[in-house]
Amino acid sequence: MGASARYWLSGAVYRFLPTDFPYGNLIVNVLGCFLIGLLMVSFQGRFIVHPSLRIFLAIGILGGVTTFSSFSYETLSLIQDGEIFRASVNIIASVTCCLLATYLGSLLGKIL
Repeated sequence: MGASARYWLSGAVYRFLPTDFPYGNLIVNVLGCFLIGLLMVSFQGRFIVHPSLRIFLAIGILGGVTTFSSFSYETLSLIQDGEIFRASVNIIASVTCCLLATYLGSLLGKIL
């Protein structure tokens, strides 16, 4: 289910943005990281959820959405095409934005 969601969301992004940069995967990873931060903190604090359900949602569903396999492939392709700058921007933006989104999701999860 997570992989299907990633495919659909990434495709939706490319209806609005050009395909010369992996925007779809970047946006999906940031969104998924935000959601995992939000859900895990919410499920551990305010909404007590069985550990099996937390694992299913976080690893099973969101893990499928935010996998970095597509990120790695697209970044390697940029490098192989000589697009070192674009590859570097993708690496820095993906890691920085995903960490920030996870942190913000965690913060929001604490106040909900």
